[in-house]
This record gives sequence, C-alpha cells and structure tokens, in this order.
Amino acid sequence: MALLATGAALTATLLGVASGPALAAPTAAQAPAGAAAPDISVANVKAHLNQLQSIATANGGNRAHGRSGYKASLDYVKGKLDAAGFTTTVQQFSSSGATGYNLIADWPGGDLNHVVFAGAHLDSVSAGPGINDNGSGSAGILETALTVAREGYKPGKHLRFGWWGAEELGMVGSKYYVNSLPSTERAKIDGYLNFDMIGSPNPGYFVYDDDSAIEGVFKGFFATRNIATEIETEGDGRSDHAPFKNAGIAVGGLFSGADYRKTAAQAQKWGGTAGQAFDRCYHASCDTSANIDDKALDNNSDAIAHSVWTLSGGSTTPPGSSFENTTDVPIPDAGAAVESPVNVTGVTGNASSALKVAVDIKHTWRGDVVIDLVGPSGRAYRLKDSSGNDSADNVIASYTVDASGETANGTWKLRVQDIAAQDTGYIDSWKLTF
Repeated sequence: MALLATGAALTATLLGVASGPALAAPTAAQAPAGAAAPDISVANVKAHLNQLQSIATANGGNRAHGRSGYKASLDYVKGKLDAAGFTTTVQQFSSSGATGYNLIADWPGGDLNHVVFAGAHLDSVSAGPGINDNGSGSAGILETALTVAREGYKPGKHLRFGWWGAEELGMVGSKYYVNSLPSTERAKIDGYLNFDMIGSPNPGYFVYDDDSAIEGVFKGFFATRNIATEIETEGDGRSDHAPFKNAGIAVGGLFSGADYRKTAAQAQKWGGTAGQAFDRCYHASCDTSANIDDKALDNNSDAIAHSVWTLSGGSTTPPGSSFENTTDVPIPDAGAAVESPVNVTGVTGNASSALKVAVDIKHTWRGDVVIDLVGPSGRAYRLKDSSGNDSADNVIASYTVDASGETANGTWKLRVQDIAAQDTGYIDSWKLTF
C-alpha cells in the first residue's frame, strides 16, 4: 500500500470519461446464475508467498520497483498464468529513473464488453520483502486465477487480472494503465476489485464502500461465515483502486489493516491484540512470510473467488467432456499420412496436462502404423511408433498426452501413417476427453 493518497490529481485529467455499466445489486433474485465459487486452497496461496519470499531473499531482500526482485516476481506470476492458459501482457512504464512493469492476464471467453477486473500491486517497499504488503493480495488473486483455469470456468463476463508495479511510489503502474486505456475500453470495465494486504498478522476485515453492489457481494460472503466487517478507511485513496475510481469505474475491495491500531471493540469481534497495529511490520524488513495470519489469508482469498464468480456469472465445464470422430478413414499401404479431425468447442482455456486420446484403428499388422495427435497449434504429439516385431492386428488403445500448452478449442487431428508394404487398414474412430 502506498504511503500517500495521490488520486485527486488524476481526477482532473479524466473528467468526462464514461463510467462502466452499473453492476446489479446483489439481491437473491438478481444474483447471477451459475456455478458457485470453489474453495481457494490457502496452502497454494502460501506456496506463492513462499516463492515471493525466496525471490526477495535472492535479490537484496526486497521486490521493489526498479529492483531485480520485482522483475523476478513478475516473471514468476506470468509463468504460472501462461501455463494455465491465460493471455498475458506485460506493460512497461518509467518511474524514478527506472523501468516499471504491469502484468495483465485475460481469461479467454466471456463478454468482452463487460469486464470484471481483479488487481493487486506486486511491488514491495525497498525496506523489506513485502509479503503481506502486497504479496498477500498478489498471491490471492493469482491462486484465484489459477483456480478459474483448473475449474474450466466459463464466465458470462470477461475476466481480467492485473498485477501493478510502483504502487508504493504513488500508484504509478495502475495510473499508467488507466491513462493508457481509450475511453471506450474504460467503459467496458463493469467493476475493478482491489486486494492490498489481505493477511495482516493482527487482522481486521475491512470492505471498501465505494460501490454498493460490490460492497454487498463481499459483505454477503463474510456474513455466511459469521465474520463482522467494517468499512475500509485507512487505505482510502492509497491503493490501486484510486485511478480506476477517478476514471468513473465502479471499484471495491478488501483490506486487513496496516499501521492503524486495533481497538478493544475490534479485538473483541475479530480476536487479536487491542492497542497493537494490524500489521506491526508494515513497510518494514520484518514483512516476511512469517508476517501472515493464515485464517485471514484463507477467508479473504475465498472472498476474492466469491466476488469473481458472483460478479462475472457463468458455469464450469463438466469434467470428462468428450469429442469424437467415427468416420472411417482408409490408411494407404506404405503411403502418405492421413488425418481425421475433431473440432473442439466450449472448453475454456488450455487443454489438460492429462488429455485422454482413445483410438480404434483396424489394421492387419499394427507394427506398420505410426500415430500422432496434432493440436490446434500444429504441434504433433507422438502416440505410437512403428515396430517391425509387432505383428498383431489393430490398435485399440488409450493414450495420455500433456497438451497443456495447447488452447483447448480448435481443430485437433489424429494423424496415421502406414510405413511398410503388404498390410492395410483404416481409422475406425477416435476420441478426445478433456
């Protein structure tokens, strides 16, 4: 979280910008239909925090703007998102004589004219590794994004995630992003959700009150867990929601407290220590992986997922979705390769690392047959080599392929070639199971 509120200056530059479409009030009758948000693994969130701690330790003890630790943090997050099937963009800007970076990740699908956007700043101050401020928010939205991919979630609205640079210097990265957007693109953002410090060691549960609909989604979630909330005031205007808000975009978010002291009344309803800061290591060298309250991190990470699922509306791809081609394709004897296509639609994101390929090939000497799966990218995955010692009939088998680098939707092909003379056959059928 940045030290000073600097949003007022941005307001003047963005007067007259159209706001995004209003979000519906979160009543039971109006709540978006679709799949409920899954539980977010706090162990996975903490694993990301441990990686950020290791990065800081290896890079001078921090992950600050302009330092090697920040770029290494961004590379870590980007690598996870790329592998999960997100479309990632790295945006560069300059601040304080150094190059800064924002990372934007878009999940394929959803209505591009209605964007639900979750973000967190990724940089620390130079004094320490910044694991609560703001590794916690960064890790929370990262694991939520990865859960979107694992669940095969198909949102009604388009999902976008952002990790901001140079927030600690005055929301520099997020300001640059908002100012770079044409007004038509700003107007497509239905809501921006900000998560800056969600695992404070003496935590509170604070909810932004900037937009009533988004606020209601968060409050409704915490009510299901019997957790009282308060309106967030300590960080108002001091984090990356400010540029979005000043551009007329609906914003909301969560916060677990920084250097303000917990009152006796707050300690009574939330636990912890009255008279002590919510985070005694705020902007200090002790903001390490030991400076996290696991319960607050868990509750807030689940709240992130709940808000993303609720505000985007959608469904989950049923596990085991299959696509099959049963058209016979003759395989010429000692001839050119033949292909049988399958067109895959409605599967969001990338294919599985354990994609199932079932083949039924009739052939009088299966040792002559070479089989490849060809992905939408054109990459071939060898399923079966030829063998001069395999004289049995037919290839009726199931193969497991790591096709996680392929977009699931598109045309997949089974490519078969007979490489020796005197025996013949045909592709009877084949099937992909996601």
